[in-house]
Amino acid sequence: MIDFSIAAGVADLIERTASTPRVQSILQLSLAPVFLLAGIGAFLNVMNIRLTWLVERVNGIEAALEDRPDDRRAEQLPVLLRRQRYAHHAVNLSTAAALMICLVVGLLFVSAFVRTALGTFVALSWIGAMALIFAALTFFLRETSLATRNLHDTRELARRISEREG
Repeated sequence: MIDFSIAAGVADLIERTASTPRVQSILQLSLAPVFLLAGIGAFLNVMNIRLTWLVERVNGIEAALEDRPDDRRAEQLPVLLRRQRYAHHAVNLSTAAALMICLVVGLLFVSAFVRTALGTFVALSWIGAMALIFAALTFFLRETSLATRNLHDTRELARRISEREG
């Protein structure tokens, strides 16, 4: 025996999802988050290149220190490690922001076809994504500010970092 309430619910869902103008509207609403997702992807590409360079640089210095413990490049290690940590945080936060944007797009589509109001969840997800992007860009700013210091400032900062971290 068929439960008519389930059949009616399915028929209602099919009727709501069959609307081409409704689907077009949702696609238009999802364009801004998708463009933001593309921007985050470009940012992740830049940060991954920087992070890869930093990891290779740190590994090269550490390998050189095994042969020559008095190598002057060892002074750079504390600053490079801090830059590496900042870049890593920027990558992680950007990835989390991209996932939140995917959630926003998914919620936009789901909200068009269910009776439950999901607008609050969409807004909170968007705000969360913006907060994550803000944090990622802040770490990127910190990493690039360390990268652009002159040699004397870098050595002084490396000494202070080494003293703090023991």
